[in-house]
Amino acid sequence: MRKTYLLSVLFLIAFSLAAAQTSTQTPTNPQKFKLPATPKTVAWGYYDSAATPVLRIHSGDTVEFDTLITNSPTGLEKAGVPPEQVQQSLRDIYKEVTNKGPGGHILNGPVFVEEAEPGDTLEVRIQKIDLAIPYAYNAFGPTRGFLPEDFPYRKMKIIPLDKERMIAKFAPGIEVPLHPFFGSMGVAPPEVFGRIDSAPPGNHAGNMDNKELVVGTTLFLPVHAKGALFEIGDGHAGQGNGEVDITALETSLVGTLEFIVHKGTGQKYPRAETPTHYISMGFHPELHEATRIAVREMIDFLVNTKHMTKDDAYMLISVAGDVDITELVDGNKGVHVMLPKAVFTR
Repeated sequence: MRKTYLLSVLFLIAFSLAAAQTSTQTPTNPQKFKLPATPKTVAWGYYDSAATPVLRIHSGDTVEFDTLITNSPTGLEKAGVPPEQVQQSLRDIYKEVTNKGPGGHILNGPVFVEEAEPGDTLEVRIQKIDLAIPYAYNAFGPTRGFLPEDFPYRKMKIIPLDKERMIAKFAPGIEVPLHPFFGSMGVAPPEVFGRIDSAPPGNHAGNMDNKELVVGTTLFLPVHAKGALFEIGDGHAGQGNGEVDITALETSLVGTLEFIVHKGTGQKYPRAETPTHYISMGFHPELHEATRIAVREMIDFLVNTKHMTKDDAYMLISVAGDVDITELVDGNKGVHVMLPKAVFTR
């Protein structure tokens, strides 16, 4: 009897350990999903740990997102976009969605990643980004942007996009190379934050407006809520660092992203990697403080992953890193540090 009981206990322990290990592993048969932008699949202007998921996936799965331009059908038509070039999905969302704000971005999601829990890291691999429409816009207003006192009026410009040549026809004799990326990618903030505005970026990431996050980049997000509750939108065909008038080449994009959960990392702040660089980030209402956060985040990354001393990490950033202004206009200003991978020879 005692032997049978002991064997049963050992079996249960082994089964529990196996189950725990399985729950943190990438599925052997990852799935692919499509998430169109519809009135039932978007979060208009917010990130929220209490938001209802519109899609549930597992670590290792891939999602193709249709994202929409951050403007109204009426606004686009007034600026000169032919009515037939305004996406029907945008018209539907403006007509039917009433749960809005406090921000203005139309974001796809939230997507619930089954394995993700607070204290984990959600790795987001940006596999593909395509232009969805043949135009973008840029605009400024009297109380927005970096120089509102110099431009106390509204202006909006429709800019044709050439998908074959991957350029924007800004004006006669001026062509801007296209480097599409999503201005906003993020997860729900901690529950105590409640529903937050989609405009200011923070430790949930969100409206980072980081032009480096193009195809081939990997984003690492700290998970604050069960399921992570990932959202994406604010497509940009291109942008300058700073985004000084508050808009980029604003457009609709289709993106394919792969999601992988890393358990128990304790990561506190978003970071990224391109094929050639490590990227740390900082967000704060004051540019000086945002810079301090970004530099400290890179120091911590080098200490924890490259096993450098804190002193050497600080010195390496000074001699080999670039400290760039990400954006100056989103409430919280953004700074990122780029450190080339090539400096590491082993």
